[in-house]
Amino acid sequence: MEYKVIVVGIGPGSPDYILPIASRTIAQAQVVVGSKRALDAFAPSDSKTKVIDRDIQGVLTFIAESLMTSDVVVMVSGDPGFYSLLVALRSKFTPSQLTVIPGISSVQLAFARMSEVWQDARLISMHGRKASDEDLAYKPNKKLGILTDHEHNPSHIAQVLMDHGWPIDGQVWLGEGLSYEEENHKKLTLGEARDITGFTHCVMVVMA
Repeated sequence: MEYKVIVVGIGPGSPDYILPIASRTIAQAQVVVGSKRALDAFAPSDSKTKVIDRDIQGVLTFIAESLMTSDVVVMVSGDPGFYSLLVALRSKFTPSQLTVIPGISSVQLAFARMSEVWQDARLISMHGRKASDEDLAYKPNKKLGILTDHEHNPSHIAQVLMDHGWPIDGQVWLGEGLSYEEENHKKLTLGEARDITGFTHCVMVVMA
C-alpha cells in the first residue's frame, strides 16, 4: 500500500473556517505535522505529531520516515497553494504521493471582510521575503493583497509603495487576527499607514 502526504489547508485559524473534509481528515490522522498552535488546536490526542520549525529538512525527513507505515497529514495555514510548505513538499515528494485539500486563505477572508472582489488583485507575500519592483510598481486602478511580517510591516510597506509611485492618498485596509475573537481591522490612507504601529503580521490590501 502506498501511503500519502495529505496537505490540509486549515484556513486563517478559527475552526469555523475549516472545510468539513479537512476536519474529517485531521480527526482520522495517525501522524500530524503542523505549527505548534495548529497541533494544539486540531491534532487528535492519540496522534504522533511533529512541529514545523525552522529545520524544514528535519520536518521533511520525519514525514518521509513516517510515510513508510502511515499517511501523514500536514496542516498548513490558509490555502496550501498560497505561500505554504507545499513548495518544500513538492521538492521532496512526487505529485502522486501528495493529496492536497484546499483551505480559505487569510487574503480571501480579508477581501470578504471588505466586501471587495479579489479576482483583479495582485497577491504577494512580504512575509520573510521581498517583493519585486514589478509587483510593487504603481498603476492606475491597481489592487494589491499583501502578507506582512514584523520587518515588512504596513508602515514599511507603505513607504516602499510610495517610493514606487503610489499616491499618498491611496486606500489601505489592514486586518490582523482574522477569524479569531481578537480580529482587528482598520481603513486608512497610505500616508497614514506609513506612520502606524502594530499590525505586524496581517493582511494589507492597497488600492489606487
